Amino acid sequence: MTLGALGPDECRARLARGLTLDVGPFRYRVQTGLPSVAENLATLYGDFPIGDDAGLRDFHVRVDPVTGVRRYWRAQVNFWFDGWTPFRPLQADHAFAMLEWGMNWCVAAHAHHYLLLHAAVLERNGRCVILPGDPGAGKSTLTAALMLSGWRLLSDELTVIDRDDGSLLPLARPVSLKNQSIDVIRAFDERAVFGTLAADTHKGSVCHLRPTPLSVARAGERGQAAHIVFPRWRAGAPTRLLPRPKADAFMHVATHAFNYSLLGRLGFEMTAALIDRCDCWDFGYSQLPEALRRFEELVA
Repeated sequence: MTLGALGPDECRARLARGLTLDVGPFRYRVQTGLPSVAENLATLYGDFPIGDDAGLRDFHVRVDPVTGVRRYWRAQVNFWFDGWTPFRPLQADHAFAMLEWGMNWCVAAHAHHYLLLHAAVLERNGRCVILPGDPGAGKSTLTAALMLSGWRLLSDELTVIDRDDGSLLPLARPVSLKNQSIDVIRAFDERAVFGTLAADTHKGSVCHLRPTPLSVARAGERGQAAHIVFPRWRAGAPTRLLPRPKADAFMHVATHAFNYSLLGRLGFEMTAALIDRCDCWDFGYSQLPEALRRFEELVA
């Protein structure tokens, strides 16, 4: 059964008790009594399977109001992980964004049986493209446009790499869009499904985009990396795809890894192997249609 198969009342009731959500290789037990979070989960995770409540979960997470006066006056919420709060409270209308950030943190902080990069991953024609991105580089905008154009999303934020064979594990969750990117993607595809807007967060305005059914349906299919592309959006810039030296690409990828240093020698060897099997590129763009055409040529 998928989350979307539940009616609104049943969805809220199940989430109040705790609901097991299967997301790629991870199982989350998600609990909340907040209607806004339940509604966003139903909207954005409707295609995701609900796991059996028996057995083990990887992460137990909860978002609920704080206790005391802040429950009512300038209301705030907390993210809970295994019974403790790793973050400061946020205002109540940031609750779903907080859950998304917390779910990312669970993987980045604990899933060290994988090499974890802060990068998007998409697949087309059996070839995966990894997109590391600095803030403001246009990574998520490009990721959303590619996904809505038929590419399979493996992840918007976390590249998960198997330590044994270097394959990429899908973790197709909602795409986090910020500020002007929200309107750009709304205009790009009127069929795109968005959650509610969280305004004035520490990242500005944030809104999440529902992953495509294709991406969720193929969540059990691993991918093989073929390209690493470092995107950079600049107003008025021409679309250019230029080779990046592999030594420089290695250093940049290593700085985008959550656990490169923690894995030690294994982190170095896995990153080096990834660079060896990929073509590495710098990609400048300003217009999405031209960018998409160039990416199609890359995996033709």
